[in-house]
Amino acid sequence: MESLNVFILIGAFILFIGLLLGSLSTRIGVPTLLVFLGVGMAAGENGIGGIQFEDVDFAFLISNLALAIILLDGGLRTRLETFRVGLKPALSLATLGVALSAMFTGAFATWLLGVDWRVGLLLGGIIGSTDAAAVFSMIRSAGVRINARVASTLEIESGLNDPMAIFITVLLIDLLLKPDASWGAETLTTLIQQFGVGALLGVGLGILLAELLLRVRSNEGLHALLLCTGGLSLFAITNLLGGSGFLAAYVAGLVAGNWRSGTSDNVLRSMDSMAWLAQSGMFLLLGLLVSPKEMLDSLLPGLAIALFLMLVARPLAVWLSLLPFGFPRREQGFIAWTGLRGAVPIVLAVFPLMSGLDQSRLLFDIVFVVVIASLLLQGTTLGPMARRLKLALPPAAKPLTEVGLEGVDDQFITQFRIEPGSRADGKTLSHLVTPLIRPVALVRAGNSLPLEDNPPLRAGDTLSLLASHGELEQLSEWFLSSTVALRRFYGDFTVRANVQVADVAMSYGLAGLAEEELALSLEQLFRRRHSTTPVIGDTIDLGGIRLRVRAMERGRVSLVGIRLPKG
Repeated sequence: MESLNVFILIGAFILFIGLLLGSLSTRIGVPTLLVFLGVGMAAGENGIGGIQFEDVDFAFLISNLALAIILLDGGLRTRLETFRVGLKPALSLATLGVALSAMFTGAFATWLLGVDWRVGLLLGGIIGSTDAAAVFSMIRSAGVRINARVASTLEIESGLNDPMAIFITVLLIDLLLKPDASWGAETLTTLIQQFGVGALLGVGLGILLAELLLRVRSNEGLHALLLCTGGLSLFAITNLLGGSGFLAAYVAGLVAGNWRSGTSDNVLRSMDSMAWLAQSGMFLLLGLLVSPKEMLDSLLPGLAIALFLMLVARPLAVWLSLLPFGFPRREQGFIAWTGLRGAVPIVLAVFPLMSGLDQSRLLFDIVFVVVIASLLLQGTTLGPMARRLKLALPPAAKPLTEVGLEGVDDQFITQFRIEPGSRADGKTLSHLVTPLIRPVALVRAGNSLPLEDNPPLRAGDTLSLLASHGELEQLSEWFLSSTVALRRFYGDFTVRANVQVADVAMSYGLAGLAEEELALSLEQLFRRRHSTTPVIGDTIDLGGIRLRVRAMERGRVSLVGIRLPKG
């Protein structure tokens, strides 16, 4: 009994320290995931804790369960609208991009380490995919809003690319263990099976899970637990049937999060706790597994491979994968830089250890160095990189709550607090109300005010509104304490996107415009000028003035900001 209490004390204390430092990490600019790894290493055999932990099988089990929960949570938070913009490029990055990145990095590692080419390619495959836990976490904590085309591509890619990385890793391990085996149609069939079975079961069982939970009507905490256990069951079933459990977990989360009225804000908060627990426990355990003294021997080659991956392999793979989709160079550059490595490469590096391959410990240590370098160099610079490449959008007021209406498509009850100095402060309700935005309740000092009196809004009030998701971008601007950044970014004037180009040209005295463009609306002009689907923040020049997409509605440009030339 005493040893059990000691075990609980040590485990809970390490987790508590990791979570405490993780909650403070954003203030000092250190990635949360790196903090958990550091705490695990400090508690390990070469650290101050001196804990001897070498149970690879247990670490592998916990890491798989944790990754499934993290991917499920990521899917729950991904809106289907993002797939209209990012699915095709993300699929290219998740397949061709991973293969190219593995090939380039594997060739470099073979030359640098002087190992068999199969070992080099195995290393390339292990670190070839971006990590969903790292990407989801770092994008949210970067402190910037990134345009929807880039953000959706990155999130979808990180959720879909695990099957390709697992396939490459398993294939090369088999090739090393059975060098005389023949590889052909069976190999391609295995890859298709991983993606196909994972996607089909993710959709089918995701719908089943969503429908079941809608009928249970459980409270938020129990609902989150049911989601987690249901998602883990789906993960195991898919793996047993030869599919990718990781892909199935992400797709099931996506389906459950968008089915009917979607997942409520309260359930997402409960799921956030589950994801934090999974993420922290996994990284602490993986930190315990590594031996810092042994890792030092692999530090220099690991750093060289990490730099090659970040500066050569990933950018080249991104450029080739996105060629058909017309992404601007600056967006390609940011996507390349956000190729974060996290838990997935470390978990994949456990595969060779479990298989008993020669040089498996070398691979594990190098992968660990690559992950730490990626989190340190790339993870800490996402915000500055987004601003430098002019991909950061102005800040938006975050709603206090956002809950979808059951049985109604794309309608949400959203609650905002009126900030001092905001556009809404002092305005009456009629200023905010449109056919697509309707007030639900106005609370002041704990009292609900009658809406029919059209009361003026005051700082500190809490306003609940019914609106479509497309209106929220424009709506949130009313509740910002300062709109200087908005005017600087979008310009001083805003017009509806159904306005004709000819009318804009007449209003601002624009000359020399093509006749075929004068007959278009601004929405049609953006689609004509852009090779990709327009998103908020996209710009075009029109006769010396700059037009920028300010709001989208159901995949179409709805509002356009106009910025006139200076002077």
